[in-house]
Amino acid sequence: MLYSFKIATRYLTANRGQSLLLVLGVAVGVYVFVFMSALIGGLAVLLIDRTVGSIAHVVVEPADRDPTSLLDDRNGTLIAVLKSSQQRSTLQSAEAYLPILESSPHVRVVVGKVLGNGFMLKGEAVAPVQITGLEARDISAIANIEANLVAGSTDLMLGTAVIGKGLADTLGIGVGQSLVIRSERAIEQSVTVGGIFEIGVAGVDDTAVYLNIRAARVLLDLPEGLSRYEIKLDDLQQSRIAAADIAGRTGLKATAWQDQNAQLLEGLSAQARSGDLIKGFALVTIVIGVASALLLSTYRRQSEIGIMRAMGARRGFVVLVFVLQGAFIGLAGGLLGAGLGYLSLLPFPPPEATSGAGLPVDYRQGAYGAAILLTLLGAIAAAIWPAYSASRVDPVKAIGP
Repeated sequence: MLYSFKIATRYLTANRGQSLLLVLGVAVGVYVFVFMSALIGGLAVLLIDRTVGSIAHVVVEPADRDPTSLLDDRNGTLIAVLKSSQQRSTLQSAEAYLPILESSPHVRVVVGKVLGNGFMLKGEAVAPVQITGLEARDISAIANIEANLVAGSTDLMLGTAVIGKGLADTLGIGVGQSLVIRSERAIEQSVTVGGIFEIGVAGVDDTAVYLNIRAARVLLDLPEGLSRYEIKLDDLQQSRIAAADIAGRTGLKATAWQDQNAQLLEGLSAQARSGDLIKGFALVTIVIGVASALLLSTYRRQSEIGIMRAMGARRGFVVLVFVLQGAFIGLAGGLLGAGLGYLSLLPFPPPEATSGAGLPVDYRQGAYGAAILLTLLGAIAAAIWPAYSASRVDPVKAIGP
């Protein structure tokens, strides 16, 4: 083993220029692998942050009231009791669930909300709105309204409202102006615009109205209970596990964000497959380059190989020499490419801190260890064919005239 190591090292150092070019070629392939991993991973982080950053990771609502079947003992008649579609679904005694939700694994923030629909009126202008009533301290707990404030403040006092910029533009209103909200319960309430925000989601910016929960209860005729709880987790990838745990402990309906964003997940999956294909091409390029160089080395060193075979070297020894060469090239190129990739990606800010025009590259997603390991295995695999060819060299023909 030690002798084959020495022979392999001597072959590589005998033509240092060729070996250096080969290592650089492998390093370029590894760099492409690392960069694509960081780019695809960073884009996924950015999309999830932009999409999921403004919504709840888990939504807890009253359990669906399924139809009940009853059997009349007097005449054997089967009676189906259907749920009413005209009753609002509310969490009664919602405060009793709060300690359970807050103690669930991975739960970071729990926000109770009162929700309803209505219209906002300013003179003759009318716009449909989604009314959200919550405690003033919780206005930025789910979507960061304060960080995306365009004008005014997020102080939710009685008689004030914080609205989306699209809605403000539709009605032509600004901070400090008064208007009327008419709820789905035909109750009207006069409010003053206290703040305007823009989070970049049209469905929210064009319709959202945030009110103090006490004002929202009056407007929506909901003196007690909540429409739902919204939860943020410390790890959004644990949403389905957390939702299942909450549903099991409370008997309520708990929905993870993944179940409400199937199209986003499909897009991310397709994007990941595309990235794997590009990285696969980079790995194939490495394998072809290493195999070509070692095949050339085999033909150039046929006489030396023949002498080794004539002196009693076994075929396994010759195979090991060339496999070791491939391993050295793969390891050196892998380390160099991964190192250069890490150093070049390090200055990029995390995707969640990237502006709209920035490149969403995440150095944390570089897959450096995988790049080095796959390159090493690929180089060893690429060396097997040249090694097998070298081991079959006829000593008589190789050293003959």
